[in-house]
Amino acid sequence: MPDHGLRRPALTTSRAAAVLRACALGATLALGTATYAADDHLRISDGGPEAALQQIFGDIEANRLDAALARTETLLGAYPNFRLAHLIRGDLLLARARPLATFGNANGTAEQLQDLREEAIARLQAYRDRPSVENYVPRYLLQMAPDQEHAVVVDTRRARLYVYRNEGGKPRFVADYYVSQGKAGAGKQFEGDNKTPLGVYHVTSHIEAARLPDLYGSGAFPLNYPNAWDRRQGRTGYGIWLHGSPSDTYARPPRSSEGCVVLANQDFTSLSSYVQPGLTPVIISNDIEWLSLDDWQAERSALNEAIENWRRDWESLDVERYLSHYSTEFRSDRQDYAGWVQQKRRVANAREWIKVEVRNVSMFRNPSESTLVEVTFEQDYRSDGLSDRMRKRQYWTHENGRWMIVYEGRG
Repeated sequence: MPDHGLRRPALTTSRAAAVLRACALGATLALGTATYAADDHLRISDGGPEAALQQIFGDIEANRLDAALARTETLLGAYPNFRLAHLIRGDLLLARARPLATFGNANGTAEQLQDLREEAIARLQAYRDRPSVENYVPRYLLQMAPDQEHAVVVDTRRARLYVYRNEGGKPRFVADYYVSQGKAGAGKQFEGDNKTPLGVYHVTSHIEAARLPDLYGSGAFPLNYPNAWDRRQGRTGYGIWLHGSPSDTYARPPRSSEGCVVLANQDFTSLSSYVQPGLTPVIISNDIEWLSLDDWQAERSALNEAIENWRRDWESLDVERYLSHYSTEFRSDRQDYAGWVQQKRRVANAREWIKVEVRNVSMFRNPSESTLVEVTFEQDYRSDGLSDRMRKRQYWTHENGRWMIVYEGRG
């Protein structure tokens, strides 16, 4: 803001600082100024609005309100439609004249102010509680296929979306963004419940902004909800997307969509450079589980071994060994376990030899059911009576100490 030759009164009202501090972040969220090593460049959220907000509230806590105002105005220069920053700026300006009674004295309805409080808490908690990306990875990213360049993991509790790059099958952190979710939270079950689904999904396409109403901002990436496992569980609904925000809005409150995952337009544009429609997985979790690299490798190796044993036993023509990999809870799109067993025995008895190749394997653990893993791969099947190439999708679950297949179909 230009000075116009006028001297600003100092912002030193201790009650104003206390009120801003308590009401913006909640009585239980302790603030402080974070410091990091200069070479710690892989830490999550070191740049962007969260870092600026952390500094602003650190200044407020230390009663450096002039510094807080200067930082807020700089933040608004970068993000002009950032409503939370506008609210903080309004309160800081108002604090020159009188003590503040609550957060949001300058403007806003009670509902709007609560939304902004929740946004502040979500942004700063995610910033302060970020994991060590050098030593830990999301448990769900067991293995990306070679052609999957990136994976997306959403943490609904932290209102955060993380992007990981595929480095020879090992996930490497790239970026993260604040996101909004469904008005009723996460765990979608039915159409119209205003919840964001939890599970393993895939981007199916890209819809450009020109083809969408302004509500969706810079564009959208539709997801394949409901997937095969959702349908098996009786979940309904449609139209779950990753998308941007209206043009007059920088960010929406943490719970504000009808089930979609919503980003700021700048963030959606950045995310678009990582997404491959038809390939990129989007894992939506209520609270990400993080594994050390050693534990991640052990889980990955165990499931890869189970898949290889299944492939080898199929080739052996020992139908009982092959069927031992299938749970009695198995169902395909058209058959239950009994029908599947009957068909496989009939086919095996008609074959003299079988060769099966499995390539481009991906393995993603389901966040809502920790023992369930979605496995996809390209399968090349050859026998004396049939040759077939297909993309296959299976769901494996851990039963009685071993991995078992509970679903199989074209993927």
